[in-house]
Amino acid sequence: MLSGKKLLLASGSPRRRELLSALDVDTEIVKLVDVDESYPADLSPAKVAEYVACKKRDAYDVTSLKNNEILVTADTVVVQDGKVLGKPHDADDAREMLKLLSGNTHQVVTGVTLSTNSKTVSFSTVTYVHFDTLTDSEINLYIGQYKPFDKAGAYGIQEWIGYIGIKGIEGCYYNVMGLPLHDLYKHLRDFE
Repeated sequence: MLSGKKLLLASGSPRRRELLSALDVDTEIVKLVDVDESYPADLSPAKVAEYVACKKRDAYDVTSLKNNEILVTADTVVVQDGKVLGKPHDADDAREMLKLLSGNTHQVVTGVTLSTNSKTVSFSTVTYVHFDTLTDSEINLYIGQYKPFDKAGAYGIQEWIGYIGIKGIEGCYYNVMGLPLHDLYKHLRDFE
């Protein structure tokens, strides 16, 4: 369905690289440009990831893309009680995030921007994640062993904490990993 297209993924995330490769589309990883991931304080938490994905796209000269190339940028945030949880700064920050998520349901929002040399489309996908109550020792073990400092909300669903702590999800599992493959494929298929 996507033959002839070449995806240029601008991401440092090994999970996004792995997920995108699963679509069996010609993919190249492009140099990740350092982007200020701040956002306006009055922006709806549900729009933050898409806003940052657009900022990442703006760091590239999309007019120089070849006709068959599509630049893919993405950002993922966790939203708990209207508060955006990005990547933790350190172990204490990660501990606080996991305590907020423990025993609660939160949203994982991934914003994706697709750009050719003449067109840009952005979208967001939301997944609801139901966490069981975590003990302090479980949180400390996870942070100490897995060092989740590169993950929004301080956890990876595909890691130990996901196995023992997540009771269920509503929506796309891959979205929680950082790339909503079903929605991405639909947008790519329809992208001309």
